[in-house]
Amino acid sequence: MRSLIILPTLLILVSCSSVYYGAMEKVGVHKRDIMVSRVKKARSSEQEAKKVFNSALDEFIAVTGYKGGDLEKQYNRVNKAYLSAEKQAAEVKSRHDDVENVSKALFREWKKEIKQYENPEFKAESSRQLKAAQSRYTTLMAAMRRAEKSLDPVLRKFRDHSLFLKHNLNSRAIASLEGQVKTTRIEVSRLIKEMEAAIAEADQFIKQLENP
Repeated sequence: MRSLIILPTLLILVSCSSVYYGAMEKVGVHKRDIMVSRVKKARSSEQEAKKVFNSALDEFIAVTGYKGGDLEKQYNRVNKAYLSAEKQAAEVKSRHDDVENVSKALFREWKKEIKQYENPEFKAESSRQLKAAQSRYTTLMAAMRRAEKSLDPVLRKFRDHSLFLKHNLNSRAIASLEGQVKTTRIEVSRLIKEMEAAIAEADQFIKQLENP
C-alpha cells in the first residue's frame, strides 16, 4: 500500500517540476541557469550552516562554564540554539534535493538535444561538455551528501544535551556535560570540514557551467 502512495506522489512532483521548468524556459530562464542558481543557494545554505552550528556549539560550551544564575534561562538558550541548527540542517538538505532535481532534468534534456545536431563537430563538443558537467556534478553531489550526513550526528548530540538539561536543571548535571561537549566539538569540526569541501566543489561546478 505504501508503494502505491509513493508512486503517484513522485509522479506529481515530476510533473510539477516539468511545468515549472517549461514556464521558466518561456521567459528565457533555462535549466542551466536554474541549476547554477540552485547550486549557489545550496552553497549559501552550507555557509550559513557553518555559522549556525558553530554558534550552537558555543552555547553548549558556555553552559558548561555555568557559575550561577537562572538555570531555566540557560536551558532556553541551549534549546534555541539546537532548534536553529535543526532548522538550518533541514534547509541544507532541501537545497541539495533541489540541485539534484534540476540536474536530472538538465542532463536528460542535454542528452536528447545532442541527437539533434547535424554538424559533427558541434555534436562532439556538446557531448564533451555534457560528460565534463556530469563528472563535475557527480563529484559535487557526493560532497554535498557527505556534508549533509555530517549534520545528523551533531544534531543528535545537540538534542541529547538539550534534553538532558531540560530534565536535570541543576549545576551537577551541567558539570557532567563538559566531557560530552568535547566529543561534540570534534563532530562539529568534522562537519565544518565537510561543509567547506562541499562549498569548494560548488564553486568549481559553478565556474565550469558558467565557463564551459
